[in-house]
Amino acid sequence: MSRARQPPLVTGISPNEGISWTKVTIRGENLGTGPTDLIGLTICGHNCLLTAEWMSASKIVCRVGQAKNDKGDIIVTTKSGGKGTSTVSFKLLKPEKIGILDQSAVWVDEMNYYDMRTDRNKGIPPLSLRPANPLGIEIDKGRFPQKDLESLFPGMSADFTSENFSAAWYLIENHSTTSFDQLKTAVVNLKKQANKKNEGSLAYVKGGLSTFFEAQDALSAIHQKLEADGTEKVEGSMTQKLENVLNRASNTADTLFQEVLGRKDKADSTRNALNVLQRFKFLFNLPLNIERNIQKGDYDVVINDYEKAKSLFGKTEVQVFKKYYAEVETRIEALRELLLDKLLETPSTLHDQKRYIRYLSDLHAPGDPAWQCIGAQHQWILQLMHNCKESYVKEQKGKDTFLFYLYIYICSALLHSPMLDLDSDVRPSPIGHLSQTASLKRGSSFQSGRDDAWRYKAPQQVVFVEKLTKLVVSQLPNFWKLWVSYVNGSLFSETAEKSGQMERSKKNARQRQNDFKKMIQEVMHSLVKLIRGALLPFSLREGELRQYGGWEMKSELSGQWLTHVIQTVRLSSESLTALEIPNDMLQIIQDLILDLRVRCIIVTLQHTAEDIKRLAEKEDWVVDNEGLTSLPSQFEQCIIHSLQSLKTVLDCKPGEASVFQQQKTQEDVCQLSIGIMQGFIDCLEQLSTKPDGDIDTSHLSVDVSSPDLFGSIHEESSLSSEQRLLIALSNCRYLERHTFLNIAEHFEKHGFQGVDKITQVSMESLKELDQRLFEMYIEFKADPIVGSLEPGIYAGYFDWKDCLVPTGVRNYLKEALVNIIAVHAEVFTISKDLVPRVMSRVVEAVSEELSRLMQCVSSFSKNGALQAKLEICALRDTVAIYLTPESKSSFKQALEALPQLSSGTDRKLLEELLNKFKSSMHLQLTCFQASSSAMMKT
Repeated sequence: MSRARQPPLVTGISPNEGISWTKVTIRGENLGTGPTDLIGLTICGHNCLLTAEWMSASKIVCRVGQAKNDKGDIIVTTKSGGKGTSTVSFKLLKPEKIGILDQSAVWVDEMNYYDMRTDRNKGIPPLSLRPANPLGIEIDKGRFPQKDLESLFPGMSADFTSENFSAAWYLIENHSTTSFDQLKTAVVNLKKQANKKNEGSLAYVKGGLSTFFEAQDALSAIHQKLEADGTEKVEGSMTQKLENVLNRASNTADTLFQEVLGRKDKADSTRNALNVLQRFKFLFNLPLNIERNIQKGDYDVVINDYEKAKSLFGKTEVQVFKKYYAEVETRIEALRELLLDKLLETPSTLHDQKRYIRYLSDLHAPGDPAWQCIGAQHQWILQLMHNCKESYVKEQKGKDTFLFYLYIYICSALLHSPMLDLDSDVRPSPIGHLSQTASLKRGSSFQSGRDDAWRYKAPQQVVFVEKLTKLVVSQLPNFWKLWVSYVNGSLFSETAEKSGQMERSKKNARQRQNDFKKMIQEVMHSLVKLIRGALLPFSLREGELRQYGGWEMKSELSGQWLTHVIQTVRLSSESLTALEIPNDMLQIIQDLILDLRVRCIIVTLQHTAEDIKRLAEKEDWVVDNEGLTSLPSQFEQCIIHSLQSLKTVLDCKPGEASVFQQQKTQEDVCQLSIGIMQGFIDCLEQLSTKPDGDIDTSHLSVDVSSPDLFGSIHEESSLSSEQRLLIALSNCRYLERHTFLNIAEHFEKHGFQGVDKITQVSMESLKELDQRLFEMYIEFKADPIVGSLEPGIYAGYFDWKDCLVPTGVRNYLKEALVNIIAVHAEVFTISKDLVPRVMSRVVEAVSEELSRLMQCVSSFSKNGALQAKLEICALRDTVAIYLTPESKSSFKQALEALPQLSSGTDRKLLEELLNKFKSSMHLQLTCFQASSSAMMKT
């Protein structure tokens, strides 16, 4: 916040003394920031604000009013600094009265003046023209109470013009402290005044003596002639002559003085006209002053002058005044129209809007300018929003056209380039690069390292939402504050009719509250629908889509951009909430945020599923100590990264609902999660069962003719199908025991619903794949061994009924054991944890086949039975640690199919031959002597 201004300080005034209505210049410091900042100015206790003219922060010009005090301070009051102080003072002098017959070096206003308040002339009685100080000495008013003087001189008066004038009362009231010498001087002055009057009368008589003498001589001659004639005829003739003389004298006098009197009348008329022009020059100059002040933008001055003229001449009956006042009203009406145009002009600041509304209110403009301004601002905001959408839609279409022609140009240039070797195995094709770019455009919008020069980093829809929300957040606060000022009446806090305007404003606001609510709702609906049209077009009806849509949705925004949009809309919602806008008006924005959050989760999971499918190309078949490749870890990290990117979306801000509150959302997210898990399971099956050439490459974004395609797989091309099956089995085992459980924990941590169902379905599908792969591997390994038993047994036309005394285990069994050892070695190389499971199943297959073969023999000779028992026991004892109940049962059935050895010699021979076999194949059979800890738990 800025520092408060210092209070005003008056340091000088020029002139520092004078009579009432003297024009003075006030100088000082901090005298205000402008005309509207000046709210008070007193000189000697009289309010001079009406005549004040603010010039600068250090200068004010005004006229001194009729103050009660003879001397006092100059106090300036401003809005910004408050009430000030003064280091100087002004002395108010009493005006010197000059009679109409007194000589003066300057033009003096006529004493007969025009009263502007009552529209009538006021005359001064003749007695008041006498001197105010008859004694001619300084008057010193005493402090005698008026009541005491009235009691001392009942029925008398101190006014020397009164018939009941009392000289003693006059002396006590005006010269109670005057010295005796001064009183003597007063007597001398009175005598001089009396002599002046006598001398004036005598001089007047002396100046007319000749006239009197001529008249006297004429009368004497007439009288003598009458006496001499003594007849009536003479009397009548003389009388007629006297009348003729008098008539000629009168006519001659009229002729002589007519021109002089005419000039006097004309001068008096001119003087009166000049007097009227001088006294009422404010009104006569007002139309021109209004025009000038309007051009300068000094509307406050115009309003003050208009209010003054209206109070003085609004109801006048004088025709001249009525004519000029009508001109003033014409100018004011034009000013009203100008101010209304400026008020409705957009864009405009809140300060200017309030200022124009106050001006129109002071000028008593018809209608409700404040409400008109609110309506115009509302329409302007809506127009800005739609213009913003149209500009970005056009920009997007123009950019798409440019990209299309650029694509055609690049392809044409590359295809016709002489340096292009179509048979080269090293140079990548343009199609590969373009498809790579297209892939990045969909899923890697935030990866600035691979952006192309002809593609903006941020999608147009995202930039549009940022621009749109910024526009609303910047314009709506002023719109809301204008309404609040309209409701509480603060728009008129500085007007002259403060209370009346405030009450009318509050009354109008109460009547139009529902209309303003509809305006806010319309702005909110437009904001939400414009965003939906850009990001969620499927959520709009067909008619709304034509109005608020128009975007070319070639590919949906990625989860990262949707997260960015959600954050932008959230910030906008917080800014609007801070304005104390009712929550019911902002609920539509919360609904939009919820839909965006749900869509972001859906899109992110869909893109994650696609990324999981592409993990097949990243399999390098490099096995660690536990028999695992990097694929399970990549799968887990991919899901964790996806969930982490959704953390801000899943978290609920104040006023937001959970994204999983709707059952449909829960079901969709659960199915997508299951689809992600199933996609990885399918990826494992694809890698394990399909040969290299059969791997689906439709989702790959690199050049299909590039030799680097599946380079890692080609590098590991020595891996057999059986080895890949073992690696896949090892990965399945790890997924079941670790990865899927960890992913389930992360799902629960982020608030996902139906985690148990996701885990159960995924585990079942994984186990089915594991079992299929296992059966496939056993089929690959066990079938050849099992198939070699029967030919080996009967090789050389061997017959159980007719055979020699056994000398040892025959070669077919040793060959079978060697093949079993090879399987053991292969499994142990990949994952020793799979050895018990695989070996036990192989032993089961071999024992089952051996039992079948034994049961198929019709009869055994003694030597045949001994040979069969030797080979069965040798095989059983060798793979003893991998025996299962099924294999044990098979061996038991095989032995039960043989005749029992009755003699001890046969049993001893059997034992010797078994020991000989174990001793001779001790090295080969070492793999079957693992510790019990390595045995499989069935």
